[in-house]
Amino acid sequence: MKKSMTKGLAILLGVLSLAVALCGCTGDKKGKSDSITIGIPQDIEETLDPHNMVAAGTKEIFFNVFEGLVKPDADGNIVPAVASEINVSEDGLTYTFTIREGVKFHDDTIVTADDVVYSLKKCADIDGGNPMIPAFLNIASVEKTDESHVAVTLKDADNDFLANIAGVSAAIIPEHNANPAAEAIGTGPYKYVSRLPLESVTFVANDSYWGEKAYIQNVNFKICANTDTIPMELEGGSIDMMAHLTNAIKIQVNTEKFEVLSGTMNLVQALYLNQAYEPFANEDVRKAMCYAVDKDAILGFVSDGEGVKIGSSMYPNFRKYYDESLADAYPHDVEKAKELLKKAGYEDGFSFEVTVPSNYTQHVDTATVIKEQLAEVGITANIKQVDWDTWLSDTYIGRNYDATVIGVDAAQLTASAMLARFVSDAGNNFTNYNNASYDKLYNEAFENRDAAAQTEQFKECLKMLSDDAANVYIQDLPEFVALNKNYTGYTFYPVYVIDVAKIRPAN
Repeated sequence: MKKSMTKGLAILLGVLSLAVALCGCTGDKKGKSDSITIGIPQDIEETLDPHNMVAAGTKEIFFNVFEGLVKPDADGNIVPAVASEINVSEDGLTYTFTIREGVKFHDDTIVTADDVVYSLKKCADIDGGNPMIPAFLNIASVEKTDESHVAVTLKDADNDFLANIAGVSAAIIPEHNANPAAEAIGTGPYKYVSRLPLESVTFVANDSYWGEKAYIQNVNFKICANTDTIPMELEGGSIDMMAHLTNAIKIQVNTEKFEVLSGTMNLVQALYLNQAYEPFANEDVRKAMCYAVDKDAILGFVSDGEGVKIGSSMYPNFRKYYDESLADAYPHDVEKAKELLKKAGYEDGFSFEVTVPSNYTQHVDTATVIKEQLAEVGITANIKQVDWDTWLSDTYIGRNYDATVIGVDAAQLTASAMLARFVSDAGNNFTNYNNASYDKLYNEAFENRDAAAQTEQFKECLKMLSDDAANVYIQDLPEFVALNKNYTGYTFYPVYVIDVAKIRPAN
């Protein structure tokens, strides 16, 4: 017997309930629907190959260009995309995908089973064994069974397999594209057109899209690294849409011209500590910093109290995994912090550097408050602001930093997307957290096929990260979006994407 999912059937995973600011310039285009400009705070990555994209801000907009066999919807479901049907074997090891008939790539060629096999093998790096998504190490084989079907066999059954292949990182791309790093060819509702480095990225609507077509023909993503200009651009009527607003900018929005929408960013903002270096390898030091930091004061300053306090590496919209009680595991206690520093041998405190990407105002503001709070217990935090590309290459990838304030998001709607990065040898373990007990617990949870038991084990992982004071966890930031009233349809997702195809003219 087999379980199947047809075109009209979504696999419900449940609403599992690196932050940016957007601005753009198009002027007042009331009544027109041919174009929109959306700002992004940093340039996209050099590579246009979805299987090698790292930055959340890049994948956030290329969600409109690339699709996998399945993809997430706004309600947190995993729904068919390039595949029209999925059949799962009784033992949960083999997934057979029916390729949707007539789906075209952006170069007008038809998607074939060979393209699907090529894409899955490439993104899973079956030969090299170093995939962008660690869960892909569980793929045993990818085979074309006929011209319309592809079978993926796993080494072990995985409850989250479909969610793992639902993002940009598992996009289906054409085998005949000899240089995917330089030429973006996907199947999504928008086509990539061009890029002017440090200036803009341009998309155009895909008129041959298999699904519901985009409402707006031309989309320009303007790179606006200086967020200080946003209020002026808003007031001048030169911005169509701005997502991820800071509270300081939100309160300046002219509500006669713009609708301000509210949600959450779906990320874990924290002071992330590089445990490859002293003193952060010392658990008592990390705990002292947790007690020294006043989350309520940070939320009041950074987001006017509208953020949600968190205490581990999971944000609230991951409802079945999120543990609200961990948010208060380290209540603000200056004397307790000083006692722990003395115990650790740092009675006189120490100095360290906090690297923060300058284009993320919320993170710079958070670092500023943390600096003042740590000074009360004798710790000197020196803030170093860097551009986004430098943060990505030196801090995240190179791990050449002491500490950083950033927001970590989930590329897939799975607990693993948030927790796998803390396994000791994970390629994206940029904090160098190293705990054999955590490794064992996480691996047991990942391999557990009992969904309820697996959920409890993942929650134990979160408790362990809290108990170890793996990082100084702060909040899931509030999400504010200003959209010119000439447009409507902006939709919040439980993952980090901007679905431009849903935006449409208001009239």
